Amino acid sequence: MRRLLSKLLFWRKGAPVVSVVRLSGIIAASASPARGRLSLQATEDSLKKAFSMSGIKAVVLIINSPGGSPVQSELIGSYIRQLALKHDVPVLAFCEDVAASGGYWIAAAADEIYASSVSVVGSIGVISAGFGFPELLEKLGVERRVYTSGKSKSMLDPFRAENPDDIAYLKQLQNQIHQRFIDHVKSRRGSRLAGDEDEIFSGKFWTGETAHQLGLIDGVGLMREVLEARFGEKLQIVTIAQKKGFMPFGLSARMGRLLSYDSAVDDAAAKAIELSLWQRYGL
Repeated sequence: MRRLLSKLLFWRKGAPVVSVVRLSGIIAASASPARGRLSLQATEDSLKKAFSMSGIKAVVLIINSPGGSPVQSELIGSYIRQLALKHDVPVLAFCEDVAASGGYWIAAAADEIYASSVSVVGSIGVISAGFGFPELLEKLGVERRVYTSGKSKSMLDPFRAENPDDIAYLKQLQNQIHQRFIDHVKSRRGSRLAGDEDEIFSGKFWTGETAHQLGLIDGVGLMREVLEARFGEKLQIVTIAQKKGFMPFGLSARMGRLLSYDSAVDDAAAKAIELSLWQRYGL
């Protein structure tokens, strides 16, 4: 009872309070945190709660993501900045195993970034990967038939030989997205960036120690030790849990029977993509 009363009264004791939001998983346009995906829709409620807490000293983001959708990365990062300015609250990001590509895009939305000495940080670039199967179809005796009403509608079809014009167009799109990523990092990190820009923005990734030397993060340290050094040992850390989806059991069972095949295919494809993203960083 005494412990419970102590927790209820800590606000009156003047102990500094920070709210914590965990952002973990690949970044993709999905509203389901349970699938391990980050999107604005999946994180909006928890971020709003974190910034809306009364009297907080800071909002802390724990980031563990190999990246994913550049659009969702920008949406989440922009929303974090919007809330930070609205509530006039500093944002501190802590990188765990990896904050790379879109994961670093989100981290850069914070006012300060910290990481473990062996965290993987960076990968400021854009990648598109896939497979081509034109020779396989020929060996199988399968004829590919595609009809379009636009000459570029079947661009980058994996069942046809690569077209140099298609590749050039894709590279143009990648360069535009890459430049937007670079502009975002420069606007957030500014003069803290050190070293050769061609190296920093090459798509390479580094350990926390090297990322600190390059100015991609502000320090090497773990969350608890950094926060206690700043706010004192009486610091109160409040973790904001992400909202889980809800469906009545009976409806869930019926939907499960109807959609089990499609869901299994979608889950398998999503899992393959997720594994490929994590494995790029040795995880």
